[in-house]
Amino acid sequence: MSDSFPVSSALDEELARAELYGLLARLWYAAPDAELLGAFQVAPTEAPAAGAFLEEPWRQLVGVARGIDAAAAKSEYDALFGGIGKPEVYLFGSHYLSGFLNDKPLAQLRTDLDRLGLAREQAVSETEDHIACLFEVMRYLIAGEDVAVANLTQQQTFFSTHVQSWLPAMCDAVAQHPKANFYAALAVLTRAFAEVEAQGFDMLN
Repeated sequence: MSDSFPVSSALDEELARAELYGLLARLWYAAPDAELLGAFQVAPTEAPAAGAFLEEPWRQLVGVARGIDAAAAKSEYDALFGGIGKPEVYLFGSHYLSGFLNDKPLAQLRTDLDRLGLAREQAVSETEDHIACLFEVMRYLIAGEDVAVANLTQQQTFFSTHVQSWLPAMCDAVAQHPKANFYAALAVLTRAFAEVEAQGFDMLN
């Protein structure tokens, strides 16, 4: 590390935000595998992004992750979000915004993604309003190299339009579900992180 350039604290914080969005996206998209759970075994218990508000939720998630294996995590994910027909908990914004999947909020989202020059990868089976996809967009808007797209103004607009209003309801539904263990802890961390993000964006106004 001594040969690398020093990074400003502001840049460090942005990198931490992007990495946390990336981790949350990965965990909401699919159950953690053995490799990812192994990373939790050696993960620091300090929150990976700035803000003491995240310390306890992060510590709780790390603790739960250290007590489960990949099979248990997959079983929990499938019980909550999988299955044939209606899942126990929906992970799609349209469901919370309009009560229906593939509805007007998804159409608006696709319009906004097109404006940003972003499109869903063919390998991704979920629609763009899946929470994992939205978090991947936020990660890109923070860490992307195209400053015309990856900037605070775009982050704030996308977050307030497509994430902020419905994410707490989703997190509460997961956290309160009797079948949730690892994902209950993830939901609490996700909601806390979203609150930190919202407060940060409010300070820009």
